[in-house]
Amino acid sequence: MSAVHSPDAFESCPNGSQGAQRRRGSTVLNPRLYFKEELWQQAPVLIGSTAFEPLPDAKNILVTGGAGFIACWFVRHLVLTYPKHYNVVSFDKLDYCATLNNTRILDDKLNFTFEIGDITSPADVKRVLRKHRIDTIFHFAAQSHVDLSFGNSYQFTNTNVYGTHVLLERAREHGINRFIHISTDEVYGDVPVGAADLSETSILAPTNPYSASKAAAEMMVSAYRSSFKLPLITIRANNVYGPHQFPEKIIPKFTMLLQRRQKLLLHGDGSPTRRYLYAGDIVDALDTIFHKGVIGQIYNIASKDEISNTDICHKLLDIFGHPHQTPADEGKWIQHTEDRPFNDRRYATDGSKLAALGWQPTMSFDEGLKKTVDWYRRFGEVWWGDISRVLTPFPVVEGTEIWTKEEHDDLPSSDGEGPAEDNGEMWKWAAQERAQVLEFDEKLAPDENSEMRA
Repeated sequence: MSAVHSPDAFESCPNGSQGAQRRRGSTVLNPRLYFKEELWQQAPVLIGSTAFEPLPDAKNILVTGGAGFIACWFVRHLVLTYPKHYNVVSFDKLDYCATLNNTRILDDKLNFTFEIGDITSPADVKRVLRKHRIDTIFHFAAQSHVDLSFGNSYQFTNTNVYGTHVLLERAREHGINRFIHISTDEVYGDVPVGAADLSETSILAPTNPYSASKAAAEMMVSAYRSSFKLPLITIRANNVYGPHQFPEKIIPKFTMLLQRRQKLLLHGDGSPTRRYLYAGDIVDALDTIFHKGVIGQIYNIASKDEISNTDICHKLLDIFGHPHQTPADEGKWIQHTEDRPFNDRRYATDGSKLAALGWQPTMSFDEGLKKTVDWYRRFGEVWWGDISRVLTPFPVVEGTEIWTKEEHDDLPSSDGEGPAEDNGEMWKWAAQERAQVLEFDEKLAPDENSEMRA
């Protein structure tokens, strides 16, 4: 299997414009763009820690959204942990939050292939299933940022519901041995303080367009399990954090804001809590379910690290050495912004079913947060391209193009404006300057036990 099956996968163009006409006041990210070799070679190769006896009926594995955050961790883990047993095909349309830098280390591995394609395209899915004789599917690909779902909910329905439907139907026609569908704990909805943790049999009660689209996708999964006996497993995980997460989510976004010495933009009063899983832990959980899970079952991947948004701010300020004990000190670094139209107070799930298979999270939140901050300090400015607009409150995304909310509100109703001057070279200069200032301080180097080089 060759590394990359895309004619322009190594295309290099300023700021990722790929010839597109960027409208005034926007950034176009290029998920195909590799940053400089000498810088990239310093990046740790992050995978999980589990290794099981390979399955006899699994050989060719399709991972949708394989250039995204959680999926890239899992792709790297499968390719490097099971080099003689599993062929892994990363299938991704390379949306704004993906990048081929996430799996670049695998390009010379015989058991890895990248295929560009869209899960909402029946032709794309049929082609990749047949071409690689896929017998196992891990379905990660999704629109997942809740903030964006309040502004462009149609895209969430299209990708998360219709895209899942396409995969299920093509998998039924093709014939597979396993289909592992990655969902979210948000399908359960808000869990009041003091209420019992929710098991896999709890009622689904989503409260925002994102979680509703994931719950709807689960209904399609359930229907295909019942109607066509498709060999399905559903996974509902807590919030995942760690290196390689696109900096629209709270931990990498706030890390990069502090790295730029800018204020943290905290939604509302900062009191909502989430339970957090380190990326390496969820990879181990997925590997455990793959090798030991039962077809037809649903598994929660649950953590006990429940952290409020305000607490995340304080922990990050501590890591960066900024005092926050007094209101005056805190006000220097935290700026409260408008909240989401609706924000669940907390989620809480029971992970005892998966624990019975032998999995438990091993990374404490404080340790995982430090490792994550170290990675973003070293690579956050260059991994995806110009993330300046991503770091603003409620940015707007269309494809790979990003605006601030204010810029997008000022756009005319038609797209008749000509392209703006490219700011790609300006970004490259600024990113290079930041990288030189950091000089990759050895104190920030990840622990050797958390990385693996091929």
